[in-house]
Amino acid sequence: MKANRAKKIALYGMMVALAFTFSYLESLIPFDFGIPGVKLGLANLVVVVAIYMMKPAEAFSIAVIRIFLAALTFGNAYSLAYSLCGGLLSFIVMYFAKKTRLSEVGVSMLGGIFHNTGQIIVAALVMKTARIVYYLPVLLIAGLITGFLIGISAKLIIDRFNKIEKTR
Repeated sequence: MKANRAKKIALYGMMVALAFTFSYLESLIPFDFGIPGVKLGLANLVVVVAIYMMKPAEAFSIAVIRIFLAALTFGNAYSLAYSLCGGLLSFIVMYFAKKTRLSEVGVSMLGGIFHNTGQIIVAALVMKTARIVYYLPVLLIAGLITGFLIGISAKLIIDRFNKIEKTR
């Protein structure tokens, strides 16, 4: 019993560390297509995998802990607000989308769309203007594309873990 608990805690810690590391790596990658705010969402790869392989509370904790760690280490109060709103909205949508048996790719694409939607909401509040919503279609397309790529990667990882588990 203790071995299973220790294994679970180690996996949980590894997932948090991996998500945090991906956040850092993403900050180093020069990803500029002339669209401010567009990111690959590498840390979301860990969250999507966690949604499929862990309990909801554990996956949620990984997402929130990663957001706080990244904001404290690389960001500021604004980046925390943007990431937290985008991340929470994204997680909620992905969690319920997974329950509808949507594929990992579809879940991730919805996550990308709603992460950007959450960030636009924060931007509108911070800038005190709804005009920022005109930027949303660009971010939605970016969220679909990056969500698709992250979703394919997540599916490969999840399938690989499931294959390994079946051989045990």
